[in-house]
Amino acid sequence: MRSFEELGLPACALDAVGRLGFETPTPVQEMAIPHVLEGRDVIAAASTGTGKTAAFLLPVLGKMPKRAKGRTAPRALVITPTRELAEQIAYNSSRIARSCGLYSTVVFGGKPYSPQIRELRRGTDILIATPGRLNDLIERGVADLSQVEVLVLDEADRMLDMGFLPAVKSIVARIPEERQTLLFSATIDESIQKNLSSLLKDPEIVQIAQKGETAKIVEQSILPVSNNQKAELLKCLLDEKGHERVIVFARTRRRAEEVAKELKHAGFKAVCIHSDKTQGQRRNALSSFRKGEANVIVATDVLARGIDIPEVDYVVNYDLPDMAEDYIHRIGRTGRAGNAGFAVSFVAQKQLEQLAAIEALTGRSLPVMRIDSFDVDMAQLNKPSRREKAKEREGASKKSARSAARAKRYREKKKQEKREYDYTGYGDLRKGAKKRKDMRPEDEAAQQRKGGKGRAGAKPKGTGKPQQKPKGRADKRPGRSQRSKKR
Repeated sequence: MRSFEELGLPACALDAVGRLGFETPTPVQEMAIPHVLEGRDVIAAASTGTGKTAAFLLPVLGKMPKRAKGRTAPRALVITPTRELAEQIAYNSSRIARSCGLYSTVVFGGKPYSPQIRELRRGTDILIATPGRLNDLIERGVADLSQVEVLVLDEADRMLDMGFLPAVKSIVARIPEERQTLLFSATIDESIQKNLSSLLKDPEIVQIAQKGETAKIVEQSILPVSNNQKAELLKCLLDEKGHERVIVFARTRRRAEEVAKELKHAGFKAVCIHSDKTQGQRRNALSSFRKGEANVIVATDVLARGIDIPEVDYVVNYDLPDMAEDYIHRIGRTGRAGNAGFAVSFVAQKQLEQLAAIEALTGRSLPVMRIDSFDVDMAQLNKPSRREKAKEREGASKKSARSAARAKRYREKKKQEKREYDYTGYGDLRKGAKKRKDMRPEDEAAQQRKGGKGRAGAKPKGTGKPQQKPKGRADKRPGRSQRSKKR
């Protein structure tokens, strides 16, 4: 393996290597850095935790010449799908840029526009951005991309999964065609080749990880358990295996909140992170976990990709992910940078299909972990028989039929109430009128003879000519003259 000096990095980048604490380059750094320094377009595929960020930041910033101070448009642009990734890249970028005498700026959603606009107007050399916020700033006339010489698409597969392709294409349309384009991704699949390959010119392919490959030093296993016993199993696992730095992945935001709440009640220092949390809450949760103020972080797949949390002891899949590829990214949070780690997945009977997909993707059969403080339910690994499946379908069908019957009864009840309802206005109630359905026949006949209103204020038929008011002032209030005459 070559050293960083042998890769041809400039002196300022080598100084940054020392500040970052790197000793030897990782495989993706060793293979990608020389091509980036040559100015070639690069497509690099490597699993998480292999040093992809430094693989493009070190050569891009290292070869960028200094410019005079003042308002300058960015010369390098890094587009990344999430706020957490943008902040992480910006942190490393600022340290490398400081060594090279350059300026770095980050913009992403969930933060006020004003500070980011001020930063851009002051000028910067490298801009790290999420697609949505960058497009907003372009439309406001603040972000000038006319000077971009290097474009980096980080976590490209994740950007496509999140539906950012139109936003990315809108941004790329504003960048000069004569540029260097670097695409970094966990996998290179058909979707990337179809949608993004046209953005690169004769790219050099750097492929460290094949699709489905996981960190080889991560030990993987499963624990069969029913859904209603998962909370108890998690507490036993944390007590038995330790809980200094553990990430627990849940499938939904609500599930993550419930698990974190259970752990707090049990005395564990747990924090929660998911997409409904504000940017400040997510940052604080990650910060407290990194500092050791929290020992367990419960998260959805928002934390599965690209977030660098060092020295994670192990990962727990409280729920198996819907997509087998997400399993690869989840367990990649441990076993990073040569450190050991393990991952354990809770498997209920209804999740056997997800387990089969994961085993097919990883090319291995996951063994059952031994745990002394909990009796695992091996029956959860037995596939349900045809009879059980039929019974389950029958139960679901009956439940659906009961729901439909309840809905039908409710609609019929409302129709009946509508037929019986007869509105009587406030004025009629003051006059002592009754609803038609509450009247006795003799009361209704009496009201008709008196010329009262019937249903809904209708006038009785056949009343003849309307009565005329008597002439004169008899209908008026008696005045003084009339009272004196009576005397």
